[in-house]
Amino acid sequence: MYNVLDELLDLLFYMVEGYCLWHFYDSFLESRMHSRKWTGAAVILFYMGIHEGMNLLSAPDYENSGYVSLRVICNTVILLFFLLISAVVFYRGARRTIVFLVVTFLSVHEIAFLSAYTVWQWGYHMMVELSMRHMERGNLSADRLMNILYAGGYGMILLTYVTSFLLLYGVLKNIIGSFRDKGYTIHRKELFFLLIPGMIGLLTCMLLRITMFFVEQERITILYDRYPILVIIVPAMLLLSLLFIPYGVKVFQDMIELNRERSDRVILENQISSMQGNMEEMEHIYAGIRSMKHDMQNTVSVIMRLAAGEDAELQNYLTEFQRTMEELDFRYKTGNAVIDTLLNMKYHEISRTLPDLELDADSLLFQEPLYIQSYDIGVILGNALNNALEACRRLHEKERESPLFIRLSSFRKGNMFFLEVENSFDGKLIRKAQAEFPATSKEDREAHGIGLLNIRNAVQKYHGAVDWSATDKVFTLSVMMQNRASGT
Repeated sequence: MYNVLDELLDLLFYMVEGYCLWHFYDSFLESRMHSRKWTGAAVILFYMGIHEGMNLLSAPDYENSGYVSLRVICNTVILLFFLLISAVVFYRGARRTIVFLVVTFLSVHEIAFLSAYTVWQWGYHMMVELSMRHMERGNLSADRLMNILYAGGYGMILLTYVTSFLLLYGVLKNIIGSFRDKGYTIHRKELFFLLIPGMIGLLTCMLLRITMFFVEQERITILYDRYPILVIIVPAMLLLSLLFIPYGVKVFQDMIELNRERSDRVILENQISSMQGNMEEMEHIYAGIRSMKHDMQNTVSVIMRLAAGEDAELQNYLTEFQRTMEELDFRYKTGNAVIDTLLNMKYHEISRTLPDLELDADSLLFQEPLYIQSYDIGVILGNALNNALEACRRLHEKERESPLFIRLSSFRKGNMFFLEVENSFDGKLIRKAQAEFPATSKEDREAHGIGLLNIRNAVQKYHGAVDWSATDKVFTLSVMMQNRASGT
């Protein structure tokens, strides 16, 4: 009966640990199966099989210290190997990410279990000592003592399993939440940084497993009997090692965000600097064109009056020349010279590359007083239009008959300025857990996908916010900014 109960408790514990492993893998990697449930079942069964096989092939022998050391090392290496196999067989992902997940899970698992085990094992050991004294005094019979020992033993096992599971689940959940950029490509040095806390904890656990039990005077003794102070030191050391693992992940995530912010800031500053130069140049060019257009129109009007009725071919030529001059004027007039220049540049790009696309900016107006710098609005609109154009191109490549459009609008409400960009797209977005924006669909994801982040950085200067939605193949980007004078 007791052997069956032992087996059932072990299987139940391996099952919940397998669930934690599946949840950990699933948060970072892409399943090779179509169903997440089937993947989860396969991972759990595989994990249970690993432990059952290891239990059958090895048994503790505390009288042989060399065997104990070899057993602990072999079991750790075998478990590490099969965890790697499970990740590769059931999931797709970067190799360094898989190594990080496997080593981290094994480290957290070992530290959590040993932390719980050392605490409750000490409690059980104290209960045994107390029960033996009562039996020696005649307060307990031998049968009563055996019942207490069995009940206490199973209670200790159950408490160890429950505590271990709670620690394992809590730490893994914290790591999943802290590591927000789950699609980030981990570099070699970064992997080394991430693995250090887990490897230190794992080696500490191996050392404790080897030295925790030993035979003294033909009696199995635990290390706490010889050094009672270790009852406090060992659990504290293990718990600190356990907490250091998610803390290291959080530090790593903060480093990623800091580097990205620095990179985005440099790119944004370069974009603004480039845009300023381009805008100033384009304004000079268009100012010259408007002046030349005004003079040429007057000249053409005079020539047409002088040549009236004399030469039909000359009249047709001058009429066509006048129409061409009118096309040089701004097509979009929003009330902001920078935005007018940007929109007309985009219009000519669309006319050349995607003539079926409708660019509607009739509702895009900038009324005075406007305290938001034109260059910041240009950065926001420029990045938004680039993303919208790319989405329309992908839609056109897949569905030639689908309508293509980009609609721009803006309005003010009190001291808040609102800007909205709507565009058609193919309905497919790459969404990642806890990511603020959809990921880019381009292959070079480190060089692309920063448009929305640049928009967010520009908006934050005005204590604003960026929101997005996607319904019925229409992507909507909404921007809100405070329209206040500096110092108010």
